[in-house]
Amino acid sequence: MTAEAPSTAELLLSRIRDVADYPKPGVLFKDITPLLADPEAFGVLTDELAGLCAAHGATKIVGLEARGFILAAPVAVRAGLGFIPVRKAGKLPGATLRQAYELEYGTAEIEVHAEDLNAGDRVMVIDDVLATGGTAEASIELIRRAGAEVAGVAVLMELGFLPGRARLEPVLGDAPLTALITV
Repeated sequence: MTAEAPSTAELLLSRIRDVADYPKPGVLFKDITPLLADPEAFGVLTDELAGLCAAHGATKIVGLEARGFILAAPVAVRAGLGFIPVRKAGKLPGATLRQAYELEYGTAEIEVHAEDLNAGDRVMVIDDVLATGGTAEASIELIRRAGAEVAGVAVLMELGFLPGRARLEPVLGDAPLTALITV
């Protein structure tokens, strides 16, 4: 008798560690570093995200600072697409497009190099976690302001108890939002 292979979601979830009371008391942090350290799980994750890029006709990939960089860069290589970092304001040299967004207690800004996105580009946004959706929403606005189209948003994990999906749905239009795991 042979054991069945775990599903992709089961494999990925089994490599995510819960850390209680981090970064502050009462928070259960989902640590993806064990997943990244496991070449099988990281490879499966990269393949899944690259497949989504192909399925949605992406021509470029945007990774959101900072853990989104870790996921999006190998996906771009695997998919044969360009990788574009979306950074916190003030971290990119040269001409940038900047987008402000609301946080729970204030505002933040992200930037992208102005010349990295063009009309005709179909951009897949990749990040590790969808929580409140503020950074993803701001990245969608940046992509559209650059004249490019949003091919979709893909995340490893969606925190289903937070309003990220509800926040993004009105701005996504026809672009899909895919979470490989929902917790």
